[in-house]
Amino acid sequence: MANWLDGTWKLVAWRRIAGDETVTYPLGADASGELSYTPGGRMAVQITAVNRPVLDTDDPLGGDERARADAYSTYLAYFGTYEIQDKTVVHRIEGSLYPNWCGQKQVRPLVIEGEELVLRTPPMQLGDGSTVVNELAWIVAEK
Repeated sequence: MANWLDGTWKLVAWRRIAGDETVTYPLGADASGELSYTPGGRMAVQITAVNRPVLDTDDPLGGDERARADAYSTYLAYFGTYEIQDKTVVHRIEGSLYPNWCGQKQVRPLVIEGEELVLRTPPMQLGDGSTVVNELAWIVAEK
């Protein structure tokens, strides 16, 4: 069943907001990304830094392991299913570049600010004891 969320969304910004209100951009202020929702309940997201390092190989699984790790650290992607529950969207992750998310669900409040869809994570505690909220702003690219 189609809904207002279905379509392709273009990343405006991925902001990481610390407990002291400091804002950083994990993949740069000019990161690029795409979020897709289908009427059949499927979703996929990909976010990338611009000007990523090029690998010295034609094999995406080959070459220098450290260079590959550095390059792949500038990209985030996952896919699965989604559903809208009240004023939230629930992503059920089937596959992810970050393997810890596989089989997990992520619940995000659905917030419209002007022409932007803003999805925020719950506060996350980092290894140093500080907390951050990831805020991803999207605009419609295609309906």
